[in-house]
Amino acid sequence: MQPSERVRPLSRRAIVWIAALLIVAALLVIGPRLIAVYTDWLWFGEVGYRGVWGTVLVTRLILFTLVTVLVGAVIFAALFGAYRSRPLFADAAAAAGKDPIEQYRTVVMSRLRVFAIGIPLVLALPFGLNAQANWERVQLFLHGGSFGIVDAEFGHDIGFYVFDLPFYRLVLTWLLVAVFLAFVVSVGAHYLFGGIRLSFKEKTDSDVATSALTRSALIQLAVLAGSFIVLKAVAYWFDRYSLLWSSRKEPTFTGAGFTDIHAVLPARLILFSIAIICAAAFFAAIVVRDLRIPAMAAALLVLSSILVGGLFPALMEQFSVRPNAADRESPYIERNIDATRLAYGIGSEKVEYEDYPGVGTRPPRDLPADVTTIANARLLDPNVLSRTFTQQQQLKNFYGFTPTLDIDRYAIDGELSDYIVAARELSPNSLSGNQTQWINRHTVYTHGNGFVAAPANRVNAAVRDAAGQSASSDSGYPIYTVSDIASQAAGQQLIPVQQPRIYFGELIAQASPDYAIVGAQPGAEPREYDTDTSAYTYTGAGGVPVGNWINRLAFAAKYGERNILFSGAIGADSKIIFNRDPKTRVEHVAPWLTTDANPYPAVVDGRITWIVDAYTTLEHYPYAQAAFLSEPVTTETGLTLAREQVSYIRNSVKATVDAYDGTVTLYQVDRDDPVLQAWMNVFPGTVQPEDTISADLRAHFRYPEDLFRVQRELLAKYHVNDPREFFTNNAFWSVPSDPTSDTDGQQPPYYVLLGDQDTAAPSFRLTSAMVGFNREFLSAYLSVRSDPEGYGKMHILQLPTDTQTQGPQQTQNSMISDTRVASERTLLERSNRIHYGNLLTLPIADGGFLYVEPLFTERLSTNVDGSTFPQLSRVLVSYREPGTGGVRVGYAPTLAEALDQVFGAGTGRAATAPGGDAATAPPSDPQATPAPPVEGAAPIPAPPAGPADLTAAVLELNEALSSLREAQHTGDFTAYGTALDRLQRAIDGYLAAGGSLN
Repeated sequence: MQPSERVRPLSRRAIVWIAALLIVAALLVIGPRLIAVYTDWLWFGEVGYRGVWGTVLVTRLILFTLVTVLVGAVIFAALFGAYRSRPLFADAAAAAGKDPIEQYRTVVMSRLRVFAIGIPLVLALPFGLNAQANWERVQLFLHGGSFGIVDAEFGHDIGFYVFDLPFYRLVLTWLLVAVFLAFVVSVGAHYLFGGIRLSFKEKTDSDVATSALTRSALIQLAVLAGSFIVLKAVAYWFDRYSLLWSSRKEPTFTGAGFTDIHAVLPARLILFSIAIICAAAFFAAIVVRDLRIPAMAAALLVLSSILVGGLFPALMEQFSVRPNAADRESPYIERNIDATRLAYGIGSEKVEYEDYPGVGTRPPRDLPADVTTIANARLLDPNVLSRTFTQQQQLKNFYGFTPTLDIDRYAIDGELSDYIVAARELSPNSLSGNQTQWINRHTVYTHGNGFVAAPANRVNAAVRDAAGQSASSDSGYPIYTVSDIASQAAGQQLIPVQQPRIYFGELIAQASPDYAIVGAQPGAEPREYDTDTSAYTYTGAGGVPVGNWINRLAFAAKYGERNILFSGAIGADSKIIFNRDPKTRVEHVAPWLTTDANPYPAVVDGRITWIVDAYTTLEHYPYAQAAFLSEPVTTETGLTLAREQVSYIRNSVKATVDAYDGTVTLYQVDRDDPVLQAWMNVFPGTVQPEDTISADLRAHFRYPEDLFRVQRELLAKYHVNDPREFFTNNAFWSVPSDPTSDTDGQQPPYYVLLGDQDTAAPSFRLTSAMVGFNREFLSAYLSVRSDPEGYGKMHILQLPTDTQTQGPQQTQNSMISDTRVASERTLLERSNRIHYGNLLTLPIADGGFLYVEPLFTERLSTNVDGSTFPQLSRVLVSYREPGTGGVRVGYAPTLAEALDQVFGAGTGRAATAPGGDAATAPPSDPQATPAPPVEGAAPIPAPPAGPADLTAAVLELNEALSSLREAQHTGDFTAYGTALDRLQRAIDGYLAAGGSLN
């Protein structure tokens, strides 16, 4: 059969069908991507960051094109060279019918252009797709600068390792891939076209294969192999630098150790030299035409990599380093300590250490700072009270709060207090019945309503009989400050909010898909639910117009929803709001930033604003210890997700997202971060300068939790200065386990208000206790300031190593094993579920620590509607007595009473006076001797006396009771909480005036 008979051309009909199938396949593959590109273009235009989108897209396209063309061109050149140099004897052998691959050659020759272009393209496309994902490395190389710091080994600026070296390694990888594929393709092409021949000689026992190469094939393969070895030599040269973040010495330290510098580094220089010699041997084969030379050189390279690169360092490590490890590794541990402190911002310029005895030396009531600290001790736990907020402030089934609430501080009437805060968001997943219909879900129920806050250091009233109270008890609940549409209309906002409607939030974004269609329709009534008596039409700047059919078609395809095309609720001025999660919006407009896991709402300049902390990070910083930025996340299937590992981090950007119109603003808060400066060069104008931050916004900045977790984990080791002591682990600390959690996780850091030692003013800080290495005794106390003055300054109290102060776990055990606690707990557990709140560690008494822990109870119920919810029932405190070293435990319905049990009568009243903790303070004893005045603290009013004072107190008590009854009748929780607060103050005043409740 002739070759022409075996290879038949396709019919016209087959060609048409194939073309149609290819077009359909292309639409299925490319169509969704084109739609995504178009809708992203619209969205980035809405938020004003289209320049970011364009820069990233253009960079990706250029990288994809360049790498695809580079790899494809090298492969094409290899194929072209093999084809042009094909020997004539191959055609003669084929004509004689002696060539076993003649039929394959015929197929290739009949469609030469298809194979010549198709093979390089198919092989190069995956590498082009991979290359475009590395756009960040390329941009950092183009726009990166210097750090002004050189590494201790090679003397290069850190910018070389951060901005330049990753790009060089990337280009080297692309070249290695291109040359390797070209070599493989060349071997196949030369064999196909006859440049490489295999023949079999028959012998008695077996057939022996022999091969022959034409000179052209030998030259081409030798050049490609030599080029590959040259590139490998360059890789050996660059591999020297990767020793600076070597993990060979983990878990002791990261970076080049003694073995790396004295064995691995020389080995790589030797391998570099051998690789150059090996490459020269391959090039020499072109002249001498003896393949034994390059074969011997390649064998030498492989053998050297095993002996010099592997065996020699292992022998040095085993017989030279390990017997003298402390001395050998000390200089390199010192490098690791210095680099880690620089990379994570935990050096001496940011961290201040203070020796702290761990035992109090003065009564807390005599120290103004302690009075402030105790008065602001947080009793409400944001991890416990989400369901309480939901039950008492939800209003409608389609509103809700995030599972974990947030903590912030506000100054009301000139007094700074920390608050549990939350946005009353729309909860699309809570819609039910007809509410879930498309028209209702996406055009009616579109937004949340209001900002809810509650003082963190008090509740409406103390729970006196926790075990015997009914489920309808109104004690032990937060005192809510609500800023929503109703309170705005009534002029009753303690925290003024101009626009309480919330279109962007964490809870809203949990729905899938998370879009809403809003905006006015000519001649139509407002459609969006606002209150039971009013509807609303969105007037904000957020949203992408969907009035034209092109956009409607694009979003209908994006969400697979035909109603977007045909619904009459969508008019010419309608807009679609999507990407409503604040964290997601920041990640989209700044893909080069890593965001904190916990955005929080704040009222800034009269608007509800989400504040998102953002970080610049690096994977490899010379000699710096690697750390995980986020906590481990385990899926429902038990799979633990991979966490981002970093060796450099800066909280260089604070981002805000307006809850009403979705406006994203990035603010620079670190002017000394070279990484941020590089990104600002890549995307000019995207990050606003620090001086544009308003005073109100700055007052709500918090030191981010994710960053603090990383820093405290590192400070557990890197507070040690002596390399030899570092090597022994003797002085290390550990993060304590969480004694209030059922899991084995670490105790989270806590935001608290501490009294400033100099001014006694409240200072908002993020704190954490630290215990000894694999022990439970307290070793240190970390706190970092979030105040505008001194933001980011960390203060560490170091306890002596020759004394033992109880840590959080031991304190928890002491408190719950107290006879009073144990006996009442037995009664409580019969009808309640117990929740232990955050166990706070507070430095007081000029050397001691006070532990404060709220205890919440939740009535057991067979209902599944969540009608029961936690309430504050008891407060536990613990304090180590000076002198005896014994631990005293306080357990009472209020913090003031618990403090009196520990420190003596009057301490609770003195400590709670500046914080206005009347709601949780015990009734005062008119016969008691007034506490002595505390210098620098708010004065404690003396008990009034006389008939006129008593009459005034009775009148105030009656008015307070009337206000309470009125609030109960109206069902206004805000007014109800205020009335309860007023009633408690009236009772205290009545008792102080000489009245009696008997």
